Amino acid sequence: MYAVIKTGGKQYKVAENDVLKIEKIEGEVGKNVKFEHVLALGTEKNVTIGEPEVKGATVSAEVLEQKKDDKIIIFKKKRRQNYRRKNGHRQQITVVRILDVSGKGEAKKAVPAKKIAEKPAKAEETKVAAPTPKEPAKKPESKAKTATKED
Repeated sequence: MYAVIKTGGKQYKVAENDVLKIEKIEGEVGKNVKFEHVLALGTEKNVTIGEPEVKGATVSAEVLEQKKDDKIIIFKKKRRQNYRRKNGHRQQITVVRILDVSGKGEAKKAVPAKKIAEKPAKAEETKVAAPTPKEPAKKPESKAKTATKED
């Protein structure tokens, strides 16, 4: 079973025993945390999609580590202006291991492909025939002027 969770403004697809690096959350190393913002639950056969969240579904995880991520270099430059700025940033992250994905939400089954194909066919039958495009307007033929020589 897998789940799509939302934390730190990002969405992650997780399953049991996955190890994730996520934005910093409160929690000591070795403690368990729960993610209650579950957007979708799925198995190999069916998928439950929340509106916007799956009610009653939770994902529990263990905090493995609180640390800083790798440094990201920010470099700004404007050519021919002698303008250069170099800056670095290390984001605080939490490393977690997913322990359990539990979903008690109502399972919504995916719509079979046959029904999806049938719907547009019915819609076409009820449509009113579109008018045929008009022919482009003909340009009036201009009378060619003939030059005559008079002696």
